[in-house]
Amino acid sequence: MEKNIIVGLDVGTTKVCTIVGVTSPNSELEIIGIGTHPSHGLKKGSVVNIDKTVRSIQNSIEEAKLMAGVNFSTATIGVAGSHVYSFNSSGVVAIKNGEITQEDVDRVLEAAKAVVIPSDREILHVIPQEFKVDNTVGIKNPVGMCGVRLEVHVHMVTGSISLIQNLVKCVEETGIQAEHITLQPIASSRSVLSAEEREMGVILVDIGGGTTDVAIWKEGSLLHSQIIPVGGNHFTNDLAVALKIAHAEAERIKINHGSVLAESLNQNSHITVQGISGTKPREVKLSYVADVLGARAEELFSLLKETIHDKNLQNEITGGIVLTGGGALIKGLPELGEYIIERPTKVGYPAPFGGMTNIMQNPKYSTVLGLLLESASRKKQTNINKSFNSSREADLIGRLGESLRSVFKEIF
Repeated sequence: MEKNIIVGLDVGTTKVCTIVGVTSPNSELEIIGIGTHPSHGLKKGSVVNIDKTVRSIQNSIEEAKLMAGVNFSTATIGVAGSHVYSFNSSGVVAIKNGEITQEDVDRVLEAAKAVVIPSDREILHVIPQEFKVDNTVGIKNPVGMCGVRLEVHVHMVTGSISLIQNLVKCVEETGIQAEHITLQPIASSRSVLSAEEREMGVILVDIGGGTTDVAIWKEGSLLHSQIIPVGGNHFTNDLAVALKIAHAEAERIKINHGSVLAESLNQNSHITVQGISGTKPREVKLSYVADVLGARAEELFSLLKETIHDKNLQNEITGGIVLTGGGALIKGLPELGEYIIERPTKVGYPAPFGGMTNIMQNPKYSTVLGLLLESASRKKQTNINKSFNSSREADLIGRLGESLRSVFKEIF
């Protein structure tokens, strides 16, 4: 029984996470190993120190290999960072034979790609939103339909070549080949959102350590994606500065006692914080911590609200907002989001698959689980295409034989 090993690798600002899965021939995906390691060497999703990044990736991969008990040499990598820029584009082609083939679809996607992008950027994804055949709109897959004109609307994701190369270089220095690069919010959407949610129209907000990744879906298509350079680390830094404490202590307080709504707290409750080493621990009001975190959360949601208005998406989003990523676990975030953006807001957990453990059903693993799913579906697609092509060849030979036989029958 042949098993395909697939790997997702999420190199984040706060952690590097490697996850290993196997797909059996009946395309069941099973998770067999995971390795998580604190990440050093990234800022806001971009590599700033190659040696440290390589070491973090190496540690995470070693751990995953140990747990999975297998070796692997390729992985699907997630990319985010404030250099990622997305926009919508469209393309039109004439249909050659009256019936749309896969070739026409490829041609129209190529046409949509023909936009001017700066020479220092590369296209990461071209995601079809909808196809239009003559005057019929809202088509998801036009192959086999009849018409004379095929149009496509796509969502294009571009990134800075040099920053992506830096990330890929770090991964390849650990002996792993980057087989595909996927935008992180697209991966997170894959593991967190259900088909219904993508149909209704939702905003997925993945709050990572260095950046917040946004993906806006409607009718199953990606309308808009964006990376906001504010993440969980900013919350921690704000606390560290406001309380004059070390970063690690601020992180502990954020996780254990953090909330973004001061009103919901008991006004008299205090916690003890440890200042800079050598100073006495002191008491801090919990409501003060909530004020500090709340200000940053408000900024984040206001940026999000601005995006919705800029892109005129107020009426598209009927399903509300789904918060995921490690930063989504701060108490009170959904309530505050709902208050500011005036949309129902919830925390999204990755949907369980492939023997996923309880530990992994945590928003902080949304991206890496999505990368694994993305990689698995890619493998499946290539396998389908291979078998489709070989069956087509057999079909053609069979048809030739048939027609030759009928010609012989006519002659004799």
